[in-house]
Amino acid sequence: MTHLKTIEQRLLWLSHWMIHNANHIRPKVDGIKVGGHQASSASMVSIITALYFSALRPEDRVAIKPHAAPVFHAMHYLMGNLSLEKMRNFRGFGGVQSYPSRTKDSDDVDFSTGSVGLGVAMTAFAALVQDYVTAKSWGRDVPVGRMVALVGDAELDEGNVYECLQEGWKNGLHNTWWIIDYNRQSLDGIVREGLFQRIEQIFAAFGWDVVKVKYGSLQRKAFAEPGGDRLRAWIDACPNQLYAALTFMGGAVWRQRLTEALGDQAEVSALIDRRSDAELATLMENLGGNCVETMAETFAATLHDRPTCFLAYTVKGWGTPIAGHKDNHGGLMSKAQMADWQDHMGVPEGQEWDPFATVKDPAGLQAFLASTPFFAKGPRRYSDALLPVPAIAMASDREMSTQTAFGKILDDLSKGDSALATRIVTTSPDVTGTTSLGPWVNRRKLFARSVQHDTFKAENIASTAKWDFAPEGQHIELGIAEMNLFLLLGAAGLSHSLFGKRLIPIGTVYDPFVARGLDALNYACYQDARFILVGTPSGVTLAPEGGAHQSIGTPLIGMSQDGLAAFEPAFVDELAVIMAWAFAYLQKNGEGDPSERTWLRDETGGSVYLRLSTNPIEQPGKRRDDAFRQGAIDGGYWLRKPGPNCDVVIAYQGAVAPEAIRAAGLLADSRRDVGVLAVTSADRLNAGWTAAQRARARGAKAQSHIETLLGEVPPHCSLATVIDGHPATLAWLGGVCGHRTISLGVEHFGQTGTIGDLYRHYGIDADSIVAQVSGLTAGRRR
Repeated sequence: MTHLKTIEQRLLWLSHWMIHNANHIRPKVDGIKVGGHQASSASMVSIITALYFSALRPEDRVAIKPHAAPVFHAMHYLMGNLSLEKMRNFRGFGGVQSYPSRTKDSDDVDFSTGSVGLGVAMTAFAALVQDYVTAKSWGRDVPVGRMVALVGDAELDEGNVYECLQEGWKNGLHNTWWIIDYNRQSLDGIVREGLFQRIEQIFAAFGWDVVKVKYGSLQRKAFAEPGGDRLRAWIDACPNQLYAALTFMGGAVWRQRLTEALGDQAEVSALIDRRSDAELATLMENLGGNCVETMAETFAATLHDRPTCFLAYTVKGWGTPIAGHKDNHGGLMSKAQMADWQDHMGVPEGQEWDPFATVKDPAGLQAFLASTPFFAKGPRRYSDALLPVPAIAMASDREMSTQTAFGKILDDLSKGDSALATRIVTTSPDVTGTTSLGPWVNRRKLFARSVQHDTFKAENIASTAKWDFAPEGQHIELGIAEMNLFLLLGAAGLSHSLFGKRLIPIGTVYDPFVARGLDALNYACYQDARFILVGTPSGVTLAPEGGAHQSIGTPLIGMSQDGLAAFEPAFVDELAVIMAWAFAYLQKNGEGDPSERTWLRDETGGSVYLRLSTNPIEQPGKRRDDAFRQGAIDGGYWLRKPGPNCDVVIAYQGAVAPEAIRAAGLLADSRRDVGVLAVTSADRLNAGWTAAQRARARGAKAQSHIETLLGEVPPHCSLATVIDGHPATLAWLGGVCGHRTISLGVEHFGQTGTIGDLYRHYGIDADSIVAQVSGLTAGRRR
């Protein structure tokens, strides 16, 4: 326990000095506060020490409370895993990040955190993914670990935390710890009285064990003294604001208030009088979460695998001059406060960065650190072999929607025994059947840790859905919560790194509701998780459903979201080519330079977003040439090449293909060589174009795919772009080579009607395209 106390004090100092250095010592090039959350780090330091240095095993995974990042970085610095240069440059370019990041930090971050609350829920879904992996014959060698979240109490205001509790209950969640830093202070104020009672009730309702860690070892010893029961009762009754204020004011004020409140009672007065002001302050700040001994004992006593919430009472800013002050969330110690505190901590001047300054037995501590189980195996980033991509069959139906084709592709894979099909895991927030996953699920079953038979099937009731649950199942059904969908996709998309077993996660969702879980989608991409997201059905093409179910801005989300390659194919053969490419793209290792062919960073890999439609359209027949296949992947190809006399090109993306093609035919009556550009991914075309521009600015000879395509278009030509989505998705095409452009699309909420009604209403039908083109070219001739 001596070593744990030493580590705790070392982490407290190093984390705070790192923040102080960034704000008060490191030269500034601007006047902006760097920040760093000293008080939020201080309240977590005992918990982190006890967790990492006594409780965790290498197979355990932790989501760090975002504002405790400095303690996490200090811990790895103490372990020799982080350089002094990185520490000195905290929150600077090239230094350790403000919040732990899997992709930006060099220390061993399990889950990126920073979007408050999402890291917490992520651990629940990581536990579910671990169950999924270890239930399979190919995953039984994976050691089972705990998924741990270190939680700020204010994070419990986030709704996604509670959404995931229900999903965990449904799936028999276990091997999950959430450790709440219950310091009762947030950015804007003090946490309401009695919150812990609500927390206990909520967690207990969903089958969690709740362990309240309120008193440290000093307090428990004091309670055993004569009069100690009265002191305990006073602590229990003290309002949060008063306790924080008294903590900030210190021992003398504690003595005065306790004496006034408890009166002149011999036993209680003697208990108080036996302690100096400093000792009394230490006693009153010795809450359970600030006592490394208590936390270590509590963790060691929790031997079961039930989900457990540890409610650890702490003091925000514990052990520092700003402890308890209501402004300390974003506050920093001044230079004068830090100088006094440095003297208090016993750190000699000039040894501020020394990991073992103040340590009486450095050799003994180093030996203890080296033997700590969690760190004994070194970094815990795993990998898995690449899965060969089988041939993707192309449906031969004359008319078909891309959503139906997606379902057929998965169904064909489900019939085979490829290694890739074995690793596919699908999921959906209660829209499995209506997003065409039904055939896949019928063949591959739903996942559950124990067998659950389909009662309708057992009772011989005819149904297209066969909902058999089994450990070997490959579909995880979710309730209607898109945040949960994206968090599960994020966790499953990290399985190769967390557990050493690669998964190919595919999630489907109604396209307009992508926005409902956008924060979690962004978070999953920031983790560099790998998955396929299928947004379907989409656009006003979903005509009878009305505006609530018709997406507008999702193509722009696909373009702007880092780590996500967005496609909107119109035809089945395009989708087949893209999905085959996507299965390989998901498995790239995250490294590589831009391709000089497209200037896309395809070697890095990433996740993929498919925006699909329910509208069955006539298919173009078999197309197997390399130019088409590569163009579909790169983002676009000529459906009809512009000839030498061309003065109009129609560029379309997605389900409006028939309208664009028909418009080109109508225009051909009065114009020759009309070009039709099939855009399968505005995202990839735009990304290649902007990357090529940056490369040229550096002196490289770069030309993107879209520049090659539009380079074939005479300069006098006009472009008409059309999409069932926001017109800005394709409007930028005019800027590539300077062609005059009109962009058609949907900018306002839709309504019910037929597809024809709505296409005409929004001006994306063939006749409207022709009229707009005629007006555009007429204006050019004038």
